[in-house]
Amino acid sequence: MASKNTVSPTPLLSEKHNGIPTRLFVKAQQAKSAIFDIATKPQSNRTQVAIPQGISENSFHKAIDELSAELGEEHVELVTKLIDGWYMENPNTHDGMHVSEEDDFVASAIVYPSTTEEVQEIVRWANKHCIPISPISIGRNYGYGGAAPRVRGAIVIDLGRRMNRILDINPDNCTCLVEPGVTYFALYEEIKARGFENLWVDVPDIGGGSVLGNAMDRGVGYTPYGDHWMMHSGMEIVLPTGEVIRTGMGALPGNNSWQLFPYGFGPTADGLFSQSNMGIVTKMGFGLMPNPGGYESYLYTFPKEEDLAQLIEIIRPLRIAMILENVAQLRHISMQVALEGKPRGAYYTGKGRVPDKIIHDAAKTLPHGDCAWLYYGMAYGPEDIRKYKLDIIHKEFMKIPGARRIDPAGLPTNDYFWVRDRVASGVPDIEELRWVNWHPNGGHVAFSPVSPVRGQDATALWDIARKRCDEFDLDLFPTFCVGLREMHLIVEIVFNRDDPVMRNKARACLRGMIDDAAGERLRRVSHPSSVYGSDCGHL
Repeated sequence: MASKNTVSPTPLLSEKHNGIPTRLFVKAQQAKSAIFDIATKPQSNRTQVAIPQGISENSFHKAIDELSAELGEEHVELVTKLIDGWYMENPNTHDGMHVSEEDDFVASAIVYPSTTEEVQEIVRWANKHCIPISPISIGRNYGYGGAAPRVRGAIVIDLGRRMNRILDINPDNCTCLVEPGVTYFALYEEIKARGFENLWVDVPDIGGGSVLGNAMDRGVGYTPYGDHWMMHSGMEIVLPTGEVIRTGMGALPGNNSWQLFPYGFGPTADGLFSQSNMGIVTKMGFGLMPNPGGYESYLYTFPKEEDLAQLIEIIRPLRIAMILENVAQLRHISMQVALEGKPRGAYYTGKGRVPDKIIHDAAKTLPHGDCAWLYYGMAYGPEDIRKYKLDIIHKEFMKIPGARRIDPAGLPTNDYFWVRDRVASGVPDIEELRWVNWHPNGGHVAFSPVSPVRGQDATALWDIARKRCDEFDLDLFPTFCVGLREMHLIVEIVFNRDDPVMRNKARACLRGMIDDAAGERLRRVSHPSSVYGSDCGHL
């Protein structure tokens, strides 16, 4: 563990494929220091390799020697220690934010291919020796398992270290073709370096993840191109047999439309490889957003938690009509307070969930003042088009008594508003996970149900989350994210990774919320004429 007062420099993008851009180095160092200054968890002293189930230790090591001879010994590493690290220096051996024991989901070895052909060799080798494999791009799916293999002792195929080339950027067609190790940081910096001011990269909350990997997990960003899976076109995939296929127009030799037309001829197979173990994707194409000719961020606050149902009913038609042009993000004030990056003890040292009064007292000190909900949005296009949409949005949001539009001119340059402004304009940042510092050795896991965009569904999910977090003495960090016709309630459960009691509570709370949401859906199916209406819903 690093010194409490001195942390090692964060690797730069110029030094490492998954490093930080120079423009964000100082911010990254501040984030790293904030994490390690309150860390208490010791490093793992693990030395024993987790041999895959059903494989003898002798057979395993013979197989590893064979793979090392094929790829080079420097590209095959046995896992003999576990270091959780942090976002910018994340592990590829296990889950860096483990909600169970750190070695429950641990790799036996890491391999680093450099080409699609080497990925094929690894797959054929795994078939020969009946050894499970688990591919990752960067391994930064923090809070959702990270690089942890689902089968203990599997071989992690780290595609990021040596397969991180940007194969094409076409400013005329607004497309790109990338390998798994290309991060949002890397793609953005390369586009800027080439002077392609007409191109935007749609980015998620934090920019260190893989462009390809995020799309494979059906991740989202915050411009009108926010559905990353929808914006892909063309995949190269190594199948479980070791064979290679290309989807869409890439299957046709000599064509020049691979990143332009995603369907090709006949059935489309792409969906088989999204959130699945049906193959290993080694190349992927994407549409890039053309510069819209202007943009304007805005922030509204709403005073009461009871405003939620009316807010969601207002948001739904505006989002479907694309008046609200990007993923609608409605945050609770508790998450906004935690985004200050201070530990929980700075506000409250008692047991149980932090009392609402303390959260609201803390909110009163923030530039936007106290409230219950905050809506972050952005309008795109020339000024007259933006004004037309913003006037509609203002009229609708002001139907909520006590609603306020916050003037950005009154917000300091380090306010979180400007993080949302950058992310929604395609500029990757690194500040989002500041709320994980709520506890030392902070980890997080999320309850993320999908539901219709309806006030009654939002209220039902909100009630479930509050009830379960109260039951397990856990603080509540919820955000409603509205796509075009669906809504996610993302409830972040933050916990201390070094506290087994808190980890157990986090798992039990998560499972309880899942059970409650499933039960609510079944109740509505059984009682279609109840107060929830005749639509069964999908909680």
